[in-house]
Amino acid sequence: MPARQELPSTLQRSPKKAQDTWSKAHDSAVKTYGEGQRAHRTAFAALKHSFEKIGDHWEPKGRKGPSDAQAARHTPKPGKTAEGVDAKASKQHLYDVAKRLGVGGRSTMTKDQLVDAIKKANRKATAKSR
Repeated sequence: MPARQELPSTLQRSPKKAQDTWSKAHDSAVKTYGEGQRAHRTAFAALKHSFEKIGDHWEPKGRKGPSDAQAARHTPKPGKTAEGVDAKASKQHLYDVAKRLGVGGRSTMTKDQLVDAIKKANRKATAKSR
């Protein structure tokens, strides 16, 4: 099934370039691995090289490259990810994203705590948009 027909809701609310990146990577992964979770993981890993999830959609990152250890793998395996949060970004960037999302207590958080708080805020925004 072409990726355009199964585009995740967060990508439906994202720029066309993000949609194209995910779709091309997904279609290529389906040819290599077949339909299923592995193709989805591979497509999201490709997406995370240029985009980060902010709230209920994806936005271009300020720098290219994987956003977490899973996105850096050639064939991502099931496991813990940063769920689209650019965990390799600076603490200041994460603070600014947390501020945009209305995360309370962000000024006293460590970088890891900011990543977790943004992941939680993103999940909440995505659920609200459905």
